[in-house]
Amino acid sequence: MTRWLWDRSWLVLLAGFLVASTVYNVASSDGYLTVANFVNLFELSVERIIVVVVMTSVIVAGEIDLSVGSVMVFAAAVVASIHENGGPFLVAILVALVAAATVGLVHGLVVTRLGIPSLVVTLAGLIGWRGAARVLVEDRSIGDFPSWFDTLGQEELVGPLPASVVLFLVMLAVGGVVLGRSRLGRHLYTIGDNAEVARFAGVAVDRVRVGLFVASSLSAGVAGILFAARLGSVRGDMAYGYELEIITVVLLGGVSIFGGSGRMAGVALAILIVLNVRNGLGLANIDGSTQTGVIGVILIASVVAQRALSHIDRPGATAEPEPPEDPADPAAPEEATGAEWLSPYRTWLSPYPMWLSPYPMWLIPYPMRSSPYLTW
Repeated sequence: MTRWLWDRSWLVLLAGFLVASTVYNVASSDGYLTVANFVNLFELSVERIIVVVVMTSVIVAGEIDLSVGSVMVFAAAVVASIHENGGPFLVAILVALVAAATVGLVHGLVVTRLGIPSLVVTLAGLIGWRGAARVLVEDRSIGDFPSWFDTLGQEELVGPLPASVVLFLVMLAVGGVVLGRSRLGRHLYTIGDNAEVARFAGVAVDRVRVGLFVASSLSAGVAGILFAARLGSVRGDMAYGYELEIITVVLLGGVSIFGGSGRMAGVALAILIVLNVRNGLGLANIDGSTQTGVIGVILIASVVAQRALSHIDRPGATAEPEPPEDPADPAAPEEATGAEWLSPYRTWLSPYPMWLSPYPMWLIPYPMRSSPYLTW
């Protein structure tokens, strides 16, 4: 195994799995290799994969956001509520985006100022913001949106691609450049690896973390509004469980849940794998619950595979030789000399070599002859 292959071993494994699943889908369905199927493959999950792009940076920085699914439905509910009460629709969209960004700001400030882990903060947000959405729309389905809004979510914008898929492709390209080629990306990796080291290096750790939570919630708000445009209505149970699927894709892409490592290329492959598997299972008329179970099995298998790869020694690697012990180092272990019982007498034995040196060795008592302190 070459060094190039080792450094990208997870990417190679994901690519192999993607090829295998594609071959299986092609053999199982005649309609798989059609343009309409590929567009449908992205369109049905585009709201989730939009959030995946930003979630990748959040997890690389050692944080997590469990509230994205609830923020999606909260933003959509704000739009629906303002529209139902006669407000201008563009104002409703703007208010929803500001509300989503404010949610992220609140999360980021609580995490950085109060020191509460993001897992706890966003778990509370998962419950709270979905509850707020249900307060706004109750148990009703609110629709009757302007025709241009429905067109935005359902009609083609560039070729066969709707606006949401175009937005995802742009975000994926920008996210890859930011994470892999920019100063901000290097800061994210440093913060995820060791936040204290990042602070000593002059990185504004708290500011970056707050910005990440704002970006995460804002992307969730955009995804929720696009979700409402695609469905043509808003309900309080929209996007239920989406946060777990989003995090699953990020982890499947090789991003460490502890932060500090991961590539956008791996996440892109993971997105294609999940969409491909779901599409193939859908073409085989397998229900959504079973599809979710299969995705869960893939995630568990990926974690096991990553752990196995991390325990494989690199070829040609040898153990580093231990540095020689410094005799002057007081922490270095002493060699056994057979006269350890003399150790309490080091102080008063130390001058003897000076005045005993003129005398024959046989005149020196044996224990003193074997002492390590007689250095003449």
